[in-house]
Parts: sequence; structure tokens; C-alpha cells
Amino acid sequence: MKNRKLLIYLSFALLVVAGCKKDFRSGITVDPAPPVEPPKPYAITESFENGTKAAYAIADVQLNTGIWSFNDGLIGNLAADLKNGAKSVRLRAGDLTMKFDVAGVTQISFKHGKYGTDAASGWQLFMSVDSGKTFTQLGNDFNETNTTLVADSFKVTTTKKVRFQFKKIGTATTRINIDDITFKGTGDAGIVVGGATDVSGADTTNTSGTPAAERGVTAGADAQPVNGDNSNLLFGNPSGAQPAIVMTDNYLIDQAYYVESYSSNRGTPNWVSWHLDASNITNASPRLDNFAGFAGLASSFYHVESNSYSGSGFDRGHNCPSADRTSSANANSATFLMTNMIPQAPNNNQQTWANMENYLREQVVAGNEVYIIMGAYGTGGTGSKGTVMKINSDHITVPSNVWKVAVIVPVGDSDLNRVSSSTRVIAVNTPNINTTSTDWKSYRVTVRDIEKATGYNLFSNLPQSVQDAVEIKKDAL
Repeated sequence: MKNRKLLIYLSFALLVVAGCKKDFRSGITVDPAPPVEPPKPYAITESFENGTKAAYAIADVQLNTGIWSFNDGLIGNLAADLKNGAKSVRLRAGDLTMKFDVAGVTQISFKHGKYGTDAASGWQLFMSVDSGKTFTQLGNDFNETNTTLVADSFKVTTTKKVRFQFKKIGTATTRINIDDITFKGTGDAGIVVGGATDVSGADTTNTSGTPAAERGVTAGADAQPVNGDNSNLLFGNPSGAQPAIVMTDNYLIDQAYYVESYSSNRGTPNWVSWHLDASNITNASPRLDNFAGFAGLASSFYHVESNSYSGSGFDRGHNCPSADRTSSANANSATFLMTNMIPQAPNNNQQTWANMENYLREQVVAGNEVYIIMGAYGTGGTGSKGTVMKINSDHITVPSNVWKVAVIVPVGDSDLNRVSSSTRVIAVNTPNINTTSTDWKSYRVTVRDIEKATGYNLFSNLPQSVQDAVEIKKDAL
């Protein structure tokens, strides 16, 4: 009987021990750890419905899933575009490439077909496991003969983060449509659908608490000449800026790939001037996204850092765009210095100005060269968090207006002498608000309008008679 009671007691004790663990080092009884939940599956689709890109010129576009690079591609919405919804990608002879990584992917699926009545053509799908440094083809070439969207998918077996590239092969006379790219996987994909990241024409706030190390500019052989044709200040120094420390609010900085007048009190450039031709947009360098403060500023100047716009509701808006300087890593890196940035309303930056930047690069592809001056003035803009006068503990002024002028001339020599009353000059002035139209042309003004608003003399190196002719005309093409 005693043995039976002892057996019952031991059984009860085992049940108690099974329900609790005892830390014999401390004598404390603790609850067991909760069971680990298995990774949850996900399916994330990029439908291209919320993006805008109307031209084939290379550009990065912020979409719901992240930044995508369109090289000789656009977001089509014509009747001839095969699409599920209102929009899809139309590729001509380039590629569509992710500029972000996705984790835990086990499958990629997509829809595709040929555009309109174009002849059949080929394309390829590539995958990268090293953040876009190298790509490996998945499967065989696609022979696109489909006149309606068809679905395809590939199994992904790697455990590394991945990104994909859709690459058109053949000529630009045969186009294809791509739509509804879906990533399926498990766990945390590492992306926030609908969240913005930094991009030219879509350069948004850095949320990191630690700023990147400051740096300067390394000028390579592809830098613009200091004087003469193709120099960045060929048309003049609009504000008479000087490279003297006492000129704290009109400080001239030659960054080799562009020239600017910088204001220490505003924490932004007054204006940035650069020359653009086909040699500048060769895509020899990818977009680097290496935002950093400029180490060349005097210690007496306030130094804006890579994270100074954090939480402000404004993009780090490029003046000289990243996509205007892809001839080398040195060139692209120069555009990511914070002295080239203004606090710009996200939609104004990512849509209105991005579309104008694409348009000007299209003019270059068409056989022209362009001289560009961009600047900002006033105080107070409306970003994603409302109207703000200053950010970064009042060290950076949010401009009320953003402007740009562009002189377009056919490729050639003696550029100043070739400018006449018939030369096309585009001037645009937009409010720095988050509700600007995507159509930059609706904000066209005259050069004189911008000069009156800023007090600058934008084309001081042109003869006065030529200035009088081109500065009073509003572009209408």
C-alpha cells in the first residue's frame, strides 16, 4: 500500500515538473518559454498601378514595393498595352530592375505579353543574390508571342535576399508588357508595401539615427571643364557667388560635376548649375544612394548630414539629379552630397520634378545638350506632415518654391555663340507642396519671372540683346 501511495505521489510530482521549470541556480520556478511560431507566408504584388513614368529615358521610380529602375522602359496605360488594371510596364530594348532586396522568397510569378501589334521578340529574367552587383539568368529566354497577358513563375531556392531584373533582348521596334510581379515567401520580406525609399526624383527621408561619414568630391576625367564649352557655369554666375568664407549665404562651391551657390544659414544651395550631354548619362555607374555631408565646408558653416531630414516629411531633393551623372562612381557620388539637396515635398520631388528631369534627358538622347540651373527660394513648404518653415532644429530652411531653367541646343561647339532668339529655353517654377500636378509643363514661366522672384541674373554671359529675347518667352512646346 505504501508503495502504491509513493507511486501516485511521484506521478503527481512529475506532472508538476512538466508544467514548470526550476532554475536550480536561483531556486526560482519559471514558466516554460512559449512555443516559437513558424514563419508566416506572404505574397506581395507589384501591380504598377501607383507609379508614373511616361518616357523611355532611364530613371528610378518609387513604386509600392520599392524603387525600380526603368531603362528604356515606361509605365504604359494605352489601349495597346497588355495590362491587368490601368497600367503595366512597357519595355523597349532595355531592362526593368529592382533597386531593393526581398528576403525569404520562394517563388516569383509575373504576367507578360507583347505590346500591341509589335512582332514577336525575346526577353530574359535574371536574379541577384548580392544586392545587384551580379545577376544570373533564370531559365531560358522567353520568346514573346502572346497577344494577351499570360502568367509564369519560377521557384527560388536560395536563402539569401534577392532582387530581379527583366531584360529585353532584340531591337527597340518590338516591345513587351510586364505586369503583376508577385513575390511569395515566408517570414519578413524586409520591405514595407507603399513605403518610400531614396531615389532620384524620389529621394526621401533617411530614418537612420547615425549620419554617414562626410566626404568630398573626387573629380575624374569625366568631370566638366572649368571654362568654355560644356562647363557648368558657361551662362554665368547668377548671384555673383564667391569661394570666400565670409560669403556665408552666397558661397561658391565647384563640385567638378556641378557648381553651386550655397547658403549656410539656410542649409541648402541657392542654385546649382550643370551641363548635360550624352557622355554624362552612359550608365557606367549605378545609383549609389550614398548620401553624406560635404567635408569641404568650413567649420564655421553649419554642416547638414545624411540624416538631417529624418522625420521631417520632406525628401532629400536633388538639384543636380543622380541620373544626370552616371558616367562614373565619382560623378554619381557627387550628386549625393547634402549640399546638393533641398527639403522637397515628396510628390513634388518624385513626380513633378522627376518627370521634367526625364524629359530633359530625352532631349539629350534626341541629339541635344542642355545647360541647366536649378534653385529654390522663400520659406515654408508643405510636405507629407503638413506645412513647415524649418527642419533639423531650425538649421535647414524649407523653401516655398523650387525652380529650374534649361537651355537646349543641338550638339555642337561654341555653345554661347549658338544661342539666339530662337533657342529653346524652358523655365519652370513650382510651389514646394505635396499636391503639385505631375505635369511639370503646367508650371512653365519666363526666365524673367524667376529673375524677379530671386534677384538673380541667370544668363549674364549672353549678350543683352539675346537675354532680352530668350528671357521673356514662355516655352510652349
